[in-house]
Amino acid sequence: MNRDKLKALYLKYELTAEDIFTKDIGNSSFTIITRQGIDKIQGIEKIDIQYEAIKCEPNFATIKAKATKDNARIETFGSALKGDNYKDGNCNSWYVVEMAEKRAMSRAVLKLTGFYELGIFGEDESDNFKKTITIKKQ
Repeated sequence: MNRDKLKALYLKYELTAEDIFTKDIGNSSFTIITRQGIDKIQGIEKIDIQYEAIKCEPNFATIKAKATKDNARIETFGSALKGDNYKDGNCNSWYVVEMAEKRAMSRAVLKLTGFYELGIFGEDESDNFKKTITIKKQ
């Protein structure tokens, strides 16, 4: 059962409530791991990641991540396209290379550790996955 596998992964990687959250987008609900959680997983597994810029332009970047853990190896990509208020783009930052790198890293770590096959995503993979922060007025 996926729930049992997911619980085992959370325990293995010492994830806490601060490392995961659920995000509702439209009619779908996603389980998301924060940047902090991804870093914990990468550190525990000693995952080595090498990056290669595939495309690097002022408004668009694609980064290839080659990640290894023990004898397992995976290649995946991250991309970012700057768009005004997300119109015609998938990020709202001018730091498109950095966003593409973070997305590639998240995907590589989650794929190598079995989270991806359970439908778990990294917070950096989409600006839609960012944790909503509520500020209380005093």
